[in-house]
Amino acid sequence: MAGQTMQYRSKWLSVGIAGLVLSLACIPPAARARARSLAPELAQEQEREAERRASEQEQKEREKELKDREKELKGREKEREKERRDREGELYDDGKGALDEGKWDRAAARFDQVVQMNGRKADAALYWRAYAENKAGRREAALVTLQTLRTTFPQSRWLNDAKALEAEIRQNIGQPSRPDEESDCDLKLLALNGLMNRKPEEAVPILEKLLQSSSPCPKLRSQALFVLAQSGSPQARQVLAQVARGEKNPDLQRKAISYLGLFGGKESRQTLADIYASSNDVDAKRVILRSFMVAGERDRLVAAAKGEKDPELRREAIRQLGPMGAREELWQLYQAEPTAEIKEQIIQSLFVSGSADRLIDLAKSEKDSGLRRKAIRSLGLMGASHTSVALTEIYANEKDSDVRKEVINSFFLQGNVKGLIEIARKETDPTLKKAAVSKLSLMNSKEATEFLMELLNK
Repeated sequence: MAGQTMQYRSKWLSVGIAGLVLSLACIPPAARARARSLAPELAQEQEREAERRASEQEQKEREKELKDREKELKGREKEREKERRDREGELYDDGKGALDEGKWDRAAARFDQVVQMNGRKADAALYWRAYAENKAGRREAALVTLQTLRTTFPQSRWLNDAKALEAEIRQNIGQPSRPDEESDCDLKLLALNGLMNRKPEEAVPILEKLLQSSSPCPKLRSQALFVLAQSGSPQARQVLAQVARGEKNPDLQRKAISYLGLFGGKESRQTLADIYASSNDVDAKRVILRSFMVAGERDRLVAAAKGEKDPELRREAIRQLGPMGAREELWQLYQAEPTAEIKEQIIQSLFVSGSADRLIDLAKSEKDSGLRRKAIRSLGLMGASHTSVALTEIYANEKDSDVRKEVINSFFLQGNVKGLIEIARKETDPTLKKAAVSKLSLMNSKEATEFLMELLNK
């Protein structure tokens, strides 16, 4: 940085002195003598000006470095937060799976890990930890856990379920665990499944009553929702809509939202749209976006992809447009999008939608090399018959070695032995040539083997 400043200063002084000498040659002797007497002062002024400009340039470079560093740190923080949320979801789902299998100790341990993460699912994890502790016979511990839920999350939507569970525990304190409880739950589930063959006007009130109860069987209310979804009656849709609006615990709400999307119909879709507009629950809104995809609500997904304030939900809306084949809508979103992070998701959705033409355009013309590599990688996953010619052209015209390496990787992904051999024969860059040969050495192909033998015989 200091060397650049000195070069800049010297250049400025040279230009200034040359201009001064030229001007002195064009004026009368008396004036010239006066100018000579002022020359040192002018030179000092020019030097100060050069230093000022060099300092400004140095300051701009420092500011750019700080901005780049801040951007990098924010990107890492977002990645860590995503990893944390994904891990939280995995542990929670594993805990629910352990409950279904009757493995109470494992379930309690998984939910305890979720609680320690103190994320979105912490209150739900406390409830289910208490449930597992009660089932394992640790009723005092379960009561302590429920107290923690009440004091830590006084506004939690799990409090009603927690009250019912606490009442059950206190009623059973001093009594041994009943081994026949699980078989009793199984019998109730069998009876519940039998309601699917009943008339809606008979079955729906029974199912609604089950949903309003605080059953000790965790599967029972979930299965009641499933039976309602199979009914197809207006009464069943109305009950599903009530649960989807969040009148029960969040787990049941998300299930009801999913079933409402499968239920279909204009009224169901409008209910989902109303819930999305009024809810602040990111998890519930994410499920609604997925239900929009199932219900074919392309326009509503596009609206969320354009106007949603939460970046996570925007990415989810864009993700759901891929399976719907919304190629033109995705392309329009890409052209209007300023952030690389969202653009990456659009590229992924273009790949899912099968939009090879748009990906080829991006691989050739996108100025951001990272996004170009993403597009090229997607092309590699689409198969040689659709993209090999375009990838060959990109490699031939590309100057960025990292982008060319991505083409080599794409040829490998699509099993394009011919393309790799052509690169290995013609490439003069030793690093790129080695990369192509390395990929060929991993391919179980007669052509690849013959080429490798040819290299050995040279």
